[in-house]
Amino acid sequence: MTVQRARGFTLIEVAITAAIVALLATVAFPMAEVAVQRSKEQELRAALWQIREALDAYKQAGDDGHILRKAGESGYPPSLQVLVDGVEDAKSPEAAKPKIYFLRRIPRDPFHKESNKPTEQIWGKRRYASSATDPKEGKDVFDVYSLAAGAGLNGVPYREW
Repeated sequence: MTVQRARGFTLIEVAITAAIVALLATVAFPMAEVAVQRSKEQELRAALWQIREALDAYKQAGDDGHILRKAGESGYPPSLQVLVDGVEDAKSPEAAKPKIYFLRRIPRDPFHKESNKPTEQIWGKRRYASSATDPKEGKDVFDVYSLAAGAGLNGVPYREW
């Protein structure tokens, strides 16, 4: 007569396995958080680059005479929304002037918490006449910056990107 033993895991084997899984999880979660932050930072860089390129293109179009402007104006757009809405091409010979568009939409700041605000309101805007160390809004938009608190993985505050 043979005696059959029940097969399975002992309590010690289960406890050791659980401890190993817990140890791996404590290592993996911070790495996942860093990966998410790095992804948001890449989105922020791309959004800032896109808006700044559009601001520069608007200025260049004004310098080239495609956008009418008054004497003494900086040549930068009065708002971010103008980049999306477009402006009439002053050099076009047609009676119905075609529009020049600089952005399809204003990109969102991935670190901004309030998703119900219009995208133009989630960016800090610097007028041409203000300094980089003390940016102020005004009658034109020379530069944009993030209003998010905190600093990036590189230690630089998001406001200074």
